[in-house]
Amino acid sequence: MSSQDIPEENLPAEQDAHGAVGVADEKDPFADPGLPPHEHRIQDIDERAARRSERTVAMLFTVSMLATIGFIASYVAIPHDKAIYVFPIGHINALNFALGLTLGLALFAIGAGAVHWARTLMSDVEVADERHPIEASPEVKAKVMADFRQGAKESALGRRKLIRNTMFGALALFPLSGVMLLRDLGPLPGTKLRHTLWSKGKLLVNMNTNEPLRPSDVAVGSLTFAKPEGLEEKDEDFQTEIAKAALMIVRLQPENIKDKQELDWSYQGIVAYSKICTHVGCPISLYEQQTHHVLCPCHQSTFDLSDGARVIFGPAGHALPQLRIGVNSDGYLEALGDFEEPVGPAFWERG
Repeated sequence: MSSQDIPEENLPAEQDAHGAVGVADEKDPFADPGLPPHEHRIQDIDERAARRSERTVAMLFTVSMLATIGFIASYVAIPHDKAIYVFPIGHINALNFALGLTLGLALFAIGAGAVHWARTLMSDVEVADERHPIEASPEVKAKVMADFRQGAKESALGRRKLIRNTMFGALALFPLSGVMLLRDLGPLPGTKLRHTLWSKGKLLVNMNTNEPLRPSDVAVGSLTFAKPEGLEEKDEDFQTEIAKAALMIVRLQPENIKDKQELDWSYQGIVAYSKICTHVGCPISLYEQQTHHVLCPCHQSTFDLSDGARVIFGPAGHALPQLRIGVNSDGYLEALGDFEEPVGPAFWERG
C-alpha cells in the first residue's frame, strides 16, 4: 500500500522541513535542489501495521530479557567442566557455549528491536538544520566566567582548606571501591608462582615411560623430559602442576659446561632445566646437540644449555631456571630442592 492509495484526509500532516529550494541559473548552476518529497511508510498510514511493528519490537525485547535470564541460570547451574557435542563444532565446554549463546542472543535482540523501532515507528522525516557558529558570543563567555568566579567565591573553597582537602581525599579514595571488586576475578596467587612440586629427594620420572631415571638412561646429546615423582596425569591438578614443574634433561660432556654453578648443580654432565620458556610460557622441545642450544617453537627464543641456559636470541627476558640434581642410594636421579627462582615468564610481583 502506498500513500497514493490513501485519501488525503488520512495522511499525516506534512512537515515543512525541506528547507529553501534554489533554482539553477547561469550565476548559480549548482543551486540546492532541496530534499526529495517525503514518502509515507505503511505504519504511518495504517494503525494496524503500526501495532504489528510495536508487537514485533516488544517480542524482540522480551526475547532479550529471557536470554539474559538464561545467561544467569546457565552461569549458576551448568558445571564449569561439563562438555557437550555441538555439530559441526565438536566437543566444547557447555558453560562457555551457553553463556556465549544467551549473551549474544540478548544483545542481538536489543539491537534488532531498536533498529526495527527506529525504521518503522519513529519519525523518518528528514529535517534540514542550517549551520550556525558553535562558538559562544563574547557576552555569553563573559557571563559564564563571571558566574564561575562568583560561584568559586561563594563556595569559599580557597578559604575553607579543611573542606577542600577532605573533599579531594574522598574523591581520590572513592574509585578504590571499584578496584576492590576486581578481587572477585579470582583468588590471589599468593606464592604459588614461586614454588613447584620439586623438593629434596623427589625422583625424576621419565614423562614417556613413567619410570624413575638413572644416569645411564640419559645418553650424551639426548633430550629427555621429566616430571616429579608422584604427579600423575589422572590427578585433578596435573595440568596446573606440570605447567610449573616440567623438566628437560640433557647430558653434556662436563668439559663443555662453561658455567661453574651449572656444573656444580649437574651430575656427571647431566643438567636439568625448566621446560617452560621465560618469554610467555611455551614448552621448549627443540634441542641442537652440536651447539647445545634449545629453541622455543613459539617465538624462537634460544637458550645455551652449556652456559647457564642464558638467552642468546629471541624475546625471552632471562635464562631458564636450573634444578639442582643428584643420585640417591638406589642409583636414581633425584632433585636436591626446588628451583631457586620462579619458572616461566616474569610477573609484576616477582621482584
